Amino acid sequence: MVLPDPTRRTVVCGLLAGLVAPVSLAACSSETPAANPPAGGSSGSGGSPLAKLADVPVGSGAIVDGPSGKVLIVRPSENEVKGLDPVCPHAGVTVSQPADGTITCPGHGSVFDAATGDMKKGPATTGLTPIPVKISGDSVVTA
Repeated sequence: MVLPDPTRRTVVCGLLAGLVAPVSLAACSSETPAANPPAGGSSGSGGSPLAKLADVPVGSGAIVDGPSGKVLIVRPSENEVKGLDPVCPHAGVTVSQPADGTITCPGHGSVFDAATGDMKKGPATTGLTPIPVKISGDSVVTA
């Protein structure tokens, strides 16, 4: 038996079916992200550890390694922490640790509020990107 040569439509439809099938099967999976936490992560409410709370001075902060890159942890008060992406949105330079209520970018002098990451002075046109963190016991962890 001789099969006819496939048409362009037949080939394209076959390729699309081959690409869509794996995605459809993955969507039907009964596993959830909570059942399979990422490597090094935690499925509990603790999150990934970033720093000891004692290592983040009140009114200041610390740049630490997080599961997805650097995190600037600021500590506006005794019982409050906030996480910020330490990369200046202006030119991609890592900002300095907080001092005197401000965070400064050594690249071009942008200034950000040390408690919130909001922009106080450009050339940056936006503040630092928030990263969810929280206090868990005596540590700062991802939220």
